[in-house]
Amino acid sequence: MTKQKIESAEEMAIIKAVENDKYASTEQAEFHALKATLENAAHNTIKQLSKRKAISIRLLENDIARIKAKALSEGVPYQTYISHMIHKAVCDRKFQES
Repeated sequence: MTKQKIESAEEMAIIKAVENDKYASTEQAEFHALKATLENAAHNTIKQLSKRKAISIRLLENDIARIKAKALSEGVPYQTYISHMIHKAVCDRKFQES
């Protein structure tokens, strides 16, 4: 068995609690019910996050030409490139120029 690196004080507290028998096993039926609930929540979250909506936007022709050139150099369709750049901006990630 390999030793795992402990990343935080919270992890250490959980390990100590398990070692000191602070946690108890759940009943099989309770476990499966909770597992099903969590899997359903995860599925719904992923489904909600992946919804897409078409929009129309007016851009300068020169900007479109430059976007198409950058998308071509990245090897992706220009609309995918625009979507990716908007997603990065919304998620507060810094734009990285190649």
